[in-house]
Amino acid sequence: MLAACMLTLRQLPDPAFLGPLFKGFLGAVAVFAGLSALAAWGTGALAGGTGWLATLAATLGGVLTLGLAFWLFVPAMLGIAGIFLDPVSAAVEQRYYPGLPPARGAGLGAQTAFNLTFGLKVAAVSLLALPLALLAPPFGAVALWLIGAVALGHGLFEGVAQRRMSVGESRLLRRRREGPVLALGALLSALSFVPIVNLLVPVFGAAAMTHLLHRG
Repeated sequence: MLAACMLTLRQLPDPAFLGPLFKGFLGAVAVFAGLSALAAWGTGALAGGTGWLATLAATLGGVLTLGLAFWLFVPAMLGIAGIFLDPVSAAVEQRYYPGLPPARGAGLGAQTAFNLTFGLKVAAVSLLALPLALLAPPFGAVALWLIGAVALGHGLFEGVAQRRMSVGESRLLRRRREGPVLALGALLSALSFVPIVNLLVPVFGAAAMTHLLHRG
């Protein structure tokens, strides 16, 4: 895992990483801004639509939604950014594993369905754990980190592997490498708590998982 991370750090300035990073950033901003605006409008309408009470309700609704968006950052990231990460894996393979045959794995439709379905499952688990965060914030933070470790580890490794094998085969391979996959997922989950740095998590994670895939 350490070697995968070090090789990824060396390649972070690669221009091939900038496109997926920019698209993932725009997607996350669009989703979170849309959720915040919708919640602000909804709470304002429920409070009467005009006056200071409606303004306060709208503001509180926006703030609460931003908090919920942070809680759901990992599933949103997996659902959105996962669609754009193929060039990252391709750039890693071109630089470090040039002898590989052309990638012919799961189709685009299967990969997209996996990313979106997996993201929704993680979102559901995160929402189930939300009461714990409200009742006992320290335990909630640990729960969020653990959920992120599993989600990022499994989601990114299988997503990368699907470039060269079917969805089922990628899941079997991930199970055989569960230890390193979860260790890297735990690191990525910790980074997802850090503002600005968390925007790098999808690109960094996809590149590191590509190394983990090929280095065994």
